[in-house]
Amino acid sequence: MDMQKVLKQQQNEIDEYHIYMALSKLEKGKNSEILAQIAQDELKHYNFWIKVTKQELKPRMWRIRLYVTLAKLFGLSFALKKMEMGEEGAEQFYLEVAKEYPEAKTIYEDEARHETMLINMLQDEKLEYAGAVVLGMNDALVELTGTLTGVALAFSNAKYVGITGVIMGIAASLSMAGSAYLEARENADKGIEPKKYALYTGLSYILTTIIVVLPFFIFDRAKVALVFMFMGAALSILVYNYYIAVAREEDFAKRVKEMFLITFGVAAISFVIGYLVNRYFGIEI
Repeated sequence: MDMQKVLKQQQNEIDEYHIYMALSKLEKGKNSEILAQIAQDELKHYNFWIKVTKQELKPRMWRIRLYVTLAKLFGLSFALKKMEMGEEGAEQFYLEVAKEYPEAKTIYEDEARHETMLINMLQDEKLEYAGAVVLGMNDALVELTGTLTGVALAFSNAKYVGITGVIMGIAASLSMAGSAYLEARENADKGIEPKKYALYTGLSYILTTIIVVLPFFIFDRAKVALVFMFMGAALSILVYNYYIAVAREEDFAKRVKEMFLITFGVAAISFVIGYLVNRYFGIEI
């Protein structure tokens, strides 16, 4: 039995006990109770490893702060699923230890069954309203990258393109928020609050608008700004889909591929339209 691996697992248990306890104090009601319950399981597991190693370990405060920060920024589901991703190979480790300490197999089964079940029971507002964020972000990326691509090829002045994007973005975000409110109100039985759904949709649209139009206020040439607009759009797609893939345990590559095809497919069509306008109508401002 590799004692270094055992100490590593013991360290993880005491870290996660403090992480779950810290998160339970941030949450209320059912979430707080579930997190406190998981924390006690982690402490029980840690105490088992003390019997094996004959050592007591201190929690790594940087790790505790990291996951508490992730939970505050991206929600409980993302933080906890991200933490679970670091436990690959645990089954093989527990089976090896169980040869000498049969209780280890019971602990592994307890973690694999109960923690997954409990984490899935958590109510995570950020994840519940992910649909609203997707709605706002998707629409902003498709509409703005497509339209601004066409405009940028017709207009040489980047500021004009940027101003066009700002006007479109503000108007469209208000329109999207209103539509999202009406949609959520029609599906009130799903437990979604219409005002919150509209707020998440509108804010995600505005944030995406800022990312997309910012290059046109930094660079003088529209075509240069266009390149950075696509880089910002691509980064937004990667970051958001990574969040969803982790939090919902979905296929990251599949989600990214789908969103890239839609966003940049529309932009390609707009590129052709803008090129034709520029070439055959001679419009260039």
